[in-house]
Amino acid sequence: CALYAKLVKGETGLIPEASITPVEGIPSLEDLAEEAGPEVLSKTVVLKLNGGLGTSMGLQGPKSLLTVRADPAACFLDLIVLQMAKLAEACAKAPGGGGGAPRFALMNSASTQAETRAHLADKHGLTEGKDWHELLQSVAPKVDAATLAPATAPEGASPGLEWYPPGHGDLYASLLGSGQLDALLAAGYKYMFVSNADNLGATLDPRILGHFVRSGAAFMMEVADRTAADKKGGH
Repeated sequence: CALYAKLVKGETGLIPEASITPVEGIPSLEDLAEEAGPEVLSKTVVLKLNGGLGTSMGLQGPKSLLTVRADPAACFLDLIVLQMAKLAEACAKAPGGGGGAPRFALMNSASTQAETRAHLADKHGLTEGKDWHELLQSVAPKVDAATLAPATAPEGASPGLEWYPPGHGDLYASLLGSGQLDALLAAGYKYMFVSNADNLGATLDPRILGHFVRSGAAFMMEVADRTAADKKGGH
């Protein structure tokens, strides 16, 4: 594939910070007054990227199941469910509301799928395909760092070790390749809000959605001022 060809050529895919410049002239949230109405919200999908494991935090399972509130105990995923319920409630109370709540979706990986489904069903009574919808990200073959040949699992080890999850950047390929993009368009959906499952500050704001619709843009990113602590994950 094209990515493997770049690897063979020695390309890293990294963009040096010295080669980029800050974006200027970005409108402020406070300047956005007109909210998206029920007719737009009903055509919107809220997709949380939930493919990552919490190994760096001492977990062996999905990062979204890490407890982040002690009393009452709640993990990232619990609070996302609460946020979606509040959003649905606000949509129902809006003028002309009713049926205007966005669709709730998660992009899981093979490593997070089972535990995520079980948690949503057991704790919240939510069923995939009815109360929430799943997009499963792809897997890609590992290559030997020295030879760039396909990696082979050690004898007796799981063949699954020969594959790796390509990460959240796989969103677009997974949407297209799975057929879900076509299915969403056919069902009347036009907009998608995407954020990491462990970013509870990233929620669908009807003001930003309204601005996005009016702009006619194909893609829009919500950003915040960078701090010295914002190093992990790049830009």
